[in-house]
Amino acid sequence: MSAQISFDDFLKVDIRAGKVTRAEPFPEARKPAIKLWIDFGPDIGIKKSSAQIAALYTPDDLIGRTVMAVVNFPPRQIGPFMSEVLVVGASDSMGQISLLTPDHDVPTGARLH
Repeated sequence: MSAQISFDDFLKVDIRAGKVTRAEPFPEARKPAIKLWIDFGPDIGIKKSSAQIAALYTPDDLIGRTVMAVVNFPPRQIGPFMSEVLVVGASDSMGQISLLTPDHDVPTGARLH
């Protein structure tokens, strides 16, 4: 377990629901990854992400899927691709990342509470 943080620290991490509008293989990445374009609604817009999820997903699996992502980290250059948000997931017993998604429909841009 990580060190305890305050509730105010948790509130600084802005995690939102977004809908994947485009997904492509990312063969230039050091680890198998997929490039994502995610729509977070009119306030945030479409943001890009490089996600190491190729073990469990194909680009076609992801189009139209709702994902959760941290939207307030600074952009990060991943090889030739600028990743603007961090898609969140959990590792299975093999270390493969499974995306975290809402159980029910939520609007794009909905914040995690």
